Amino acid sequence: MRTYANDRWLGRRTSAGSLIVVLVLAWLVIGAVAAGQRHYYDSAPSNCASAGTIAVTIIAGPLNYLGVNPKIANCHVNVPQPSQ
Repeated sequence: MRTYANDRWLGRRTSAGSLIVVLVLAWLVIGAVAAGQRHYYDSAPSNCASAGTIAVTIIAGPLNYLGVNPKIANCHVNVPQPSQ
């Protein structure tokens, strides 16, 4: 059986969790807008370095507008070779 105290606590926890979700989504949307302003979406990524640059730009979020310009220069993907 729930009591009023449990409902109040659950309500605060839910609103705090919702606030965190909204903040994270806003952070990522701002990063996606920054990547769009840098024309990263104009063509498909040609290699993993360009895909990585898009990803870190989105993750950096609002930091892009504070002078952060993340770029991935080299990227090596180790693809396992089938045994012979």
